[in-house]
Amino acid sequence: MNYLHNINPYSIFKQHGRDKLHIIERVRLLFDKDSFVEYYPQEDNKDMGYDGVITGFGTIYRQKVYFYGQDFTCMGGTFGYQHSHQIIAIIKEAIANKCPVIGIYDGGGARIQEGAASVAGCGELFAINTLASGYIPQISIIAGTCAGGAVYSPGLTDFVFTIDGISNMFVTGAKVINEVQGTDYLIDELGGARIHSEKSGVAHFYAEDEFSCYEQVRKLIDMLPPCYREERTYRIDRYREKDISDICDILPRDNWDEYDVIPLIEQILDDDSFMEVHKNFAKNIVTGFGLLGGITVGIVSSQTLYEGGSIDIDAADKATRFVEYCDSFNIPIITFVDSTGFVMTAEQEHNGLIRHGAKMIHAYANATTIRLTVVLRKAYGGPYILYGCKQLGADRHYVWPNAEIAVMKAEGAVAVISHNQLAKLEGREKKDFLEEQLTSYKVKYMNSKMALERKFVDEEISPEHTRRVLYRDLLKFAKKPYVMSINKKHSNMPV
Repeated sequence: MNYLHNINPYSIFKQHGRDKLHIIERVRLLFDKDSFVEYYPQEDNKDMGYDGVITGFGTIYRQKVYFYGQDFTCMGGTFGYQHSHQIIAIIKEAIANKCPVIGIYDGGGARIQEGAASVAGCGELFAINTLASGYIPQISIIAGTCAGGAVYSPGLTDFVFTIDGISNMFVTGAKVINEVQGTDYLIDELGGARIHSEKSGVAHFYAEDEFSCYEQVRKLIDMLPPCYREERTYRIDRYREKDISDICDILPRDNWDEYDVIPLIEQILDDDSFMEVHKNFAKNIVTGFGLLGGITVGIVSSQTLYEGGSIDIDAADKATRFVEYCDSFNIPIITFVDSTGFVMTAEQEHNGLIRHGAKMIHAYANATTIRLTVVLRKAYGGPYILYGCKQLGADRHYVWPNAEIAVMKAEGAVAVISHNQLAKLEGREKKDFLEEQLTSYKVKYMNSKMALERKFVDEEISPEHTRRVLYRDLLKFAKKPYVMSINKKHSNMPV
């Protein structure tokens, strides 16, 4: 018998007592009205009843989407062997039908009383999560507790949504950590929604409540292609000219002053289409999806409001994962650059800034989707390369007027280049010489003239024409083949 139509009202009452919606209410909020079709849990084995997970499919904005959702009111939503296999079955069907799959996690991890069987079920689930990766979108909603080894199922999916005051994810619970380490963490301090959206980076989206969470999920599904092999759809009639002649007003007069890049991105994209990913994590870099003439694109951008737009370990990881996702699903990547370097601390070096920065290079260089890059103000040294430059394979690499492409800031460069001369001078003579060298360096190197002359970048474009130029390129490279230059199994990403 269909569980959704035979729910015990007391189960709903119990969930509400925990300030959570019941799985039946979650399904109704997530899918288009009356579109969800539940799969009977008894179909695989008539002798086994409901095991705490609902599976099926429905539509979101008319796009078919497969679904599994844990019911905390049945055995705490724990992963038993049958429970895992119902999820595995629905993901396999999503793969076969080339459709996205959404999972709601609200359970206590592996079912202890099943012993090795529950662990084996989790292992098989992780294998199917990995098989689906890069083929169909996988979205996880943490709508309760997700604990122990079970956290690696959502951890293997593409996007993780968390909800304030409800979501908790941890490998080892607060009680165990406090006992072993003598700490006094509360559960939210260890693995709550804010921790994973701001600090650990596990969560890509954060919502204040369940209702807004499901709206975010619906918007994301509407933005993404359902499968990696779907042909890019280009509808010229969706493109509309926008007056963005005031886009330069967003930039400060001083090239070194900070500004918020989000309004700039929103001007270039279709109105109200930008959806930021990892918004609260590694804020010195921006990633997100948007529409340009109705075409879904991925955006990667420096954000000078934080760390001056410099790259650190978390920012590199954030960009890498996003670029990898876009490339998996042939989503064009548009990159906006305004960065002068890396976050320079001993801690960053000791924690592997080289290794993490290499991931970002690897992702951009390995990508075969359309890649368009625009230097807004500054692209110095490493960031020039890491942000998808032409030399890493960008299809088009542009600069705005007065953009600076250099190895480093003038003061640092002159200190190195003129070190011997400066060491011999003192007082006014030294000051005059330094000013002369700084002026000379800025005139000669602090611009994009050399890069344009030597074709290191393709063209200088006007800010107000950027939207039109990028859309033109999306059409131009629409039939770009998705092939690597040499035949191999896969490259070895630095991790």
